[in-house]
Amino acid sequence: MAEHQRICIKAEIIAKCAGDLAQALQKWDDYLRYEKNMSRHTLRAYGSDVGEFINFMFDHLGTQPSLNDLSEISIRDFRSWMSKMTIGLKANASRARSLSGVKNLLTWLDKQGIMHNAAINIVRSPKIPYKLPRPMHENQAFDMIENAGMLEKKDWVGMRNSALFMLLYGCGLRINEALSLDIKDLPEGGFLRVTGKGNKQRQVPVLTIVEQYLNKYLSSCPYHHNDKNDKNRAIFLGARGERLNQGVAQYAMRTLRSSLGLPENATPHALRHSFATHLLQNGANLREIQELLGHASLSSTQIYTEIDSKRMLETYKKAHPRA
Repeated sequence: MAEHQRICIKAEIIAKCAGDLAQALQKWDDYLRYEKNMSRHTLRAYGSDVGEFINFMFDHLGTQPSLNDLSEISIRDFRSWMSKMTIGLKANASRARSLSGVKNLLTWLDKQGIMHNAAINIVRSPKIPYKLPRPMHENQAFDMIENAGMLEKKDWVGMRNSALFMLLYGCGLRINEALSLDIKDLPEGGFLRVTGKGNKQRQVPVLTIVEQYLNKYLSSCPYHHNDKNDKNRAIFLGARGERLNQGVAQYAMRTLRSSLGLPENATPHALRHSFATHLLQNGANLREIQELLGHASLSSTQIYTEIDSKRMLETYKKAHPRA
């Protein structure tokens, strides 16, 4: 149970549940991890959202909520929970995600024949403003990569940051995909095998310059120098030789963009957006970009055409004499 509590449902939340609900949460956690193959990030989000809801129910009922309590929650109760999140200044996107997590749990319980609650389907999700991804300009991406080591005390750490940022921009990887790579996953024959969301694998072509940045970093890293034959060692390592933490990489980029005077949209994920946008601007088609990004649906990739159209319109308005 310990691993499940660490990844999805916290021990203090389980303690607030009646025995039948605690057991159901354990099975739901297994379903999310082993059948749906959800990422650790999604598991943590669902666990956090459901945990907050159980906290609400515990306070609302004054006792440990059971499966029977869950089945009898009214639309008024759900709205009280949503109102409490609003009072707590939770943004629409966060409240929508919380509702989605609880709906996932209740829908699963219903399909398993464990319990049924019709009221959850009446609760409306908060409206989320439509936002386009904010890619970086080509020169901004290049500046970020080339100067990634300017604030680092150790040369190999700077080379690591440059290699990581180049991989994100050169291959369009998600930050967690890049940090999950091991030595055995290094490019072969010009391709990199990446494990994405839902443990789905895809092959991504690797530019020569990306391999050059990776090799330069690997040859400079003291930990890789000492363990050349450890194929299961992470490619990107922290200062103590452990797998690089995502928060450390994000912090490095935040401090770097401040020093370079780059906008707030200069984030690791923006490098992925930039990869897709710049490919589209230079003639790649959507199907190709979809495959490279690992999108399950083409509709997820089509958003980049809106970015391109928006920029085209801005350029038109600036350049046309009658605009």
